[in-house]
Amino acid sequence: MPSSVDARLVGATSPGTYAELRDRLAGGSIKLPRRLQQVAAYALAHPDDVALGTVAKIAEDAGVQPSALIRFAQTLGFSGFTDLQAVFRERLLSQVTNYDERLMSLRATGGETSKAGMLLDGLCKSATQSIGQLHARIDIDSVERATRILADAETIYLVAQRRSFPITSYLSYALGKLGIRNILIGSAVGTDPETISFATPRDAALAISFTPYAPATIAHTRELGDAGVPLVVITDSPFSPLASDSRIWFEVVETDFQGFRSLSASMALAMTLALGVADRRQG
Repeated sequence: MPSSVDARLVGATSPGTYAELRDRLAGGSIKLPRRLQQVAAYALAHPDDVALGTVAKIAEDAGVQPSALIRFAQTLGFSGFTDLQAVFRERLLSQVTNYDERLMSLRATGGETSKAGMLLDGLCKSATQSIGQLHARIDIDSVERATRILADAETIYLVAQRRSFPITSYLSYALGKLGIRNILIGSAVGTDPETISFATPRDAALAISFTPYAPATIAHTRELGDAGVPLVVITDSPFSPLASDSRIWFEVVETDFQGFRSLSASMALAMTLALGVADRRQG
C-alpha cells in the first residue's frame, strides 16, 4: 500500500508559487500526519527561515527529523526539499524593493550609517512588508462578516496574552473611546475564567495568538466557543489551534527583523475591525 504521504496521492502538480503553496495547505485538500502538519505550520510561520536555512537547521527549529522535510516536499508534489525551498526563495526575491536595495547598500558601505539608522531601516522594512502582505491577501468579505458579528454583540470579549496582548489592550482603549462595550481578558489577579463565564451567545469575542500559541488564550477561546459565543480570530497559520472552520479567522504573518516581529499588520487589521464596528453601529 502506498505511503500516506506519497505525492501520487495528492493528485496535483507541485505549487509554482508560495501563494499557491499556502493556499493548498490552507484549503484542506491535503491531509497531513501530525509530524508533517508540524513542518507545514513552521514553514508558513517562518518562510524566510525556510528560504535561507539548511535542512538540518530548519528541521531543528521545526522540531522534526530532516527526513520529515523531504516527505513534506514530496507530499506537495516536489521531487525533494530543494525544489520546495526554491519556491520559498522565489517569494523572498520577489519582495526585494528599492527600499530593500537601499538597506543592503547601507550594510555594504558600513560607516555611512549609524547602528540606530540601520535598525530603523530594518524595522521599517519589516513593518512595510507585513502590511503589504496583509493588504494583498486579506479577504474583504471575511472582514465584513467579522465586523458584523462584533457589531451585533452586546459585549466584545478581547482575548490575548504575551506578544498579542498589546493589540487587545489598545483595542479595549479604542473601543471604549468609541462607546463600544468590551471586556479585556488578562487580569493580573487571575479572575479571567470567572469573567469569561459571564459571556453568552449574545456577545462575541476577538481572540489573537501567534506562534508559540499562548495556552491561556487557547483555553479561554475554547471556553467561549463552548458557551456558544461567536468568535473572530487573528492568528498566523492554518494550523493554529485557534483556526477553525466554525470561526472567522484571519492569517496574519508579520515579517521579522533580527528575530523580532512587529505588530504592524496585526494592529492594522484589528483597528479595521474596531472602526468597522463603530461605523456599522452608527449606521
